[in-house]
Amino acid sequence: MQITRHDVPVSGGSLAAFEMGSAVEGAPVVIAMHGITGNSHYWLGVARALDDGVRFVAPDLRGRGASRDLGGPFGQAAHAADVLAVLDHLGAERAVVAGHSLGAYVTASVAAEHPDRVAGAVLVDGGLRIPGTEDADPQAFLEAFLGPTLARLSMRFASLEAYLEFWRAHPAFAGKDIDEEDLVAFARHDLTGEAPELRSTVAEQAVRGDAAELHAVGEAARRLSVPAVLLVAPRGLQDNPQPMQPLDAAEAWAAAAPDQRRAVLVPDTNHYTIVLGPGREAVAQAIQRAAAAPPAIA
Repeated sequence: MQITRHDVPVSGGSLAAFEMGSAVEGAPVVIAMHGITGNSHYWLGVARALDDGVRFVAPDLRGRGASRDLGGPFGQAAHAADVLAVLDHLGAERAVVAGHSLGAYVTASVAAEHPDRVAGAVLVDGGLRIPGTEDADPQAFLEAFLGPTLARLSMRFASLEAYLEFWRAHPAFAGKDIDEEDLVAFARHDLTGEAPELRSTVAEQAVRGDAAELHAVGEAARRLSVPAVLLVAPRGLQDNPQPMQPLDAAEAWAAAAPDQRRAVLVPDTNHYTIVLGPGREAVAQAIQRAAAAPPAIA
């Protein structure tokens, strides 16, 4: 797959965004945001499942991937401003905005605050309040909810293969239908430093900065005025039976505006494999449906 890097001027420096595929001229633009400790290359499987009728661009959010040296401020407002900067850089008046996990909250924020720039919103296992965050201290909840994920950020790996072994053994991926090429691309893009001291590009301060808003996330999704779909996985971050976005909550959200919103269960997936795994086809289909009415290109 052809991958083209865009270096987008944003507050504080430059944001790296990766255009995946060879879209036809004038194709509708899709901006896709990754999760709190992910990177743009997590979307490669979804991008491959799309056709050239969509111009698919996935940024590395600040403090991650090739944007690892871009510091704060972090949080929804900062990420939303970065998304708008990507749109302006591409010359896109409007776009479909998609996001997984943290990226879904960014998607909801952009769509709620700037509906004139958003043709449709695709929320992937994120967007609504996370069960357990009610009245919880954000940092304490972060330690409990993302403990194993945060631990990875301080780990060191002797080689890319060692890092791949870490991911292959992860409860979310072990024994699952994961495309090895996609896993390698994601892992390679997440590593920085020199062997045998390779480490994740994800800055812990970026994760903690974004997590500080856990008490407020979920509100933007309830204010959406653009067509939106929320895809949910039945299992959680560690392939546990507690989903990050319960189906009943997603269905209640959709029922509040049935002409504009949909909730879709993606069977046999967890929080990770809904994008990097068996759920990629369902996510691609949701994006193609949202992009059916092409946004205008300036």
